[in-house]
Amino acid sequence: MSEHRVEAVILTYRPDERFTEAVRRLERQDYPLERIHVINTVSGIFPEEIEKMPRISVTHIRPEEFDHGGTRDKGFALSEAEILVFMTQDALPANTKMIGELVKPLLDSDKVGVSYARQLPAEDCDEIERYTRSFNYPGKSKVKDLSDLPVMGIKTFFCSDVCAAYRRSIYLEMGGFTKRTIFNEDMIMAAKMVKAGYKVAYTAEARVIHSHNYSGRQQFQRNFDLAVSQADHPEIFAGIRSESEGIRLVKNTAGYLIRRKRWRLIPALLYKSGCKYLGYKAGRSYRRMPLWLVKRCSASVKYWQKP
Repeated sequence: MSEHRVEAVILTYRPDERFTEAVRRLERQDYPLERIHVINTVSGIFPEEIEKMPRISVTHIRPEEFDHGGTRDKGFALSEAEILVFMTQDALPANTKMIGELVKPLLDSDKVGVSYARQLPAEDCDEIERYTRSFNYPGKSKVKDLSDLPVMGIKTFFCSDVCAAYRRSIYLEMGGFTKRTIFNEDMIMAAKMVKAGYKVAYTAEARVIHSHNYSGRQQFQRNFDLAVSQADHPEIFAGIRSESEGIRLVKNTAGYLIRRKRWRLIPALLYKSGCKYLGYKAGRSYRRMPLWLVKRCSASVKYWQKP
């Protein structure tokens, strides 16, 4: 594998020891990162150790400046690297080969615009979410393009900036991340690339440890924001149904729990799945709702306070 300049951008808010450990692991990668750019939303908390590291640069922004797409686009402006890896602060590289495996599809084909990593459950991950990880991030890699759309549907566009590497030239050709978006900037970018004739690589060999045990309310809010992003981008998502993929996940998870005789978890599965569905349906119709109710439904209250 020939060496190409690779840098990383990590967005942080109230960074903790997990973030510090993630940076330590990135510093030990076999395929070295030339620089790690940290964009920190100011909260009064930031580890001094990070700012003292030689390959780290830290940019602090005010909370009202943060935007899922716009802030990441600022990250691109901070770097001139050919390949830029975006990560969240709670994503831990599973081993020293993660970066090398992640960028490999980009080095093997100039038609691949983005490569995203497999997300493994953390030790404290509950059983339902553990199965969801394996459903969304299976053990087999896949390079997706427009020919996959009739069979895979919306999963063709699936991508995650929890850990994803972008090719600069294609990113710029697509116009960069949407400058103001509530959520889903990664999937919007991946969809643009696929529709322009490029490819999206899911790279199972690149592994990060990342999971959350969301409550029903949190699942409602996340799916509300997801649906808002889809409603705001009909040029990408119109005519592509995503409910069927959600139904398939529920059925497969229920089958998994039954096979493992985890009957007591079925009510929790149905409850959280219902919260996801109701959040999604509400988000698709958010324009018909009063602003106060939209804010109650959303996980991104500050987004609705922006002009």
